[in-house]
Amino acid sequence: MPTTSEPKLIAGNANMPLAKAITRRMTMHRGANLGLVDARVERFNDQEIFVEVYENVRGEDMFIIQPTSNPANDNLMELLIMSDALRRSSAKRITAVIPYFGYARQDRRSKARTPISAKLVANMIVESGIERVLTMDLHAAQIQGFFDIPVDNLYASPVFALDIMTQFKENLGDVMIVSPDVGGVARARELAKRINAPLAIVDKRREKPGEIAEMTVIGDVTGKKCIIVDDMCDTAGTLCKAAEVILEHGATEVHAYITHGVMSGPAVERVTNSVMKSLVITDTIAPTEPVKSAPNIRIIPTAPVFAQAILNIWQGNSVSSLFDTPTLEPVYEGQFSR
Repeated sequence: MPTTSEPKLIAGNANMPLAKAITRRMTMHRGANLGLVDARVERFNDQEIFVEVYENVRGEDMFIIQPTSNPANDNLMELLIMSDALRRSSAKRITAVIPYFGYARQDRRSKARTPISAKLVANMIVESGIERVLTMDLHAAQIQGFFDIPVDNLYASPVFALDIMTQFKENLGDVMIVSPDVGGVARARELAKRINAPLAIVDKRREKPGEIAEMTVIGDVTGKKCIIVDDMCDTAGTLCKAAEVILEHGATEVHAYITHGVMSGPAVERVTNSVMKSLVITDTIAPTEPVKSAPNIRIIPTAPVFAQAILNIWQGNSVSSLFDTPTLEPVYEGQFSR
């Protein structure tokens, strides 16, 4: 007989620490010992992925926790195959919790004869049997429209606002939010409004892809503690260069708040040796050991907000309520003291 007394969580291999942290938070909220559904996600010798679910999931409300981060293709296939296994096991509803949505940067045709890979991935997710997606800080908000199923896009800015108001509470009036490019102005403006801070923009011009020819700061950053805000940090080249330009224009110090710490290639070394006093990222992507040991990189947990969002979806409550900073403060239970 179908049972939905508690939501059921299952996870792939992409970010097991985050999945376990979410279950711990939900255990605290629900007063029940919630754990991940017992399953194995393995590979044959030729790297073909195999999934087996050991528990009965018939009639259950299932949540698959799986960011599609590096290796993006492997983690995406794990998500799709887990969904197929659950669908064929008669799960009542399948929600994909994708803290970091890979392929999001390919959301449009930038030139002739190129794909829109984000749309292709959305089609694959829908066809696998997933009925809802929960993610955080999509690279482009319009990607929600690529899906023919509901998409809940959480924002890191309310959590960042709480952290900034805690870290800079003695001199919050000196803080200025900076967008690292024109495309990120909306995201930076949103955070600036939350903490009542001014906004500046770094305008970058490229002579060819991957090479920054010139950077200009739009706005007066003189004497300000500048905070660069963006949705992801990949190789950190642009971020570190932007920090240097901002200091050259008179800022007293530079920090950065980035949602998804992709941190590939020389990123950690660049950030460690950069002029930035700190880089704050979330754990939507499992941090590597170099990231965790870097002296000027700090990680903010996302398990509390994802746990509450999953509970809200399961109970049929509003997810958009988590967009408000005051709503998130009790969710984080005193982690941010002002």
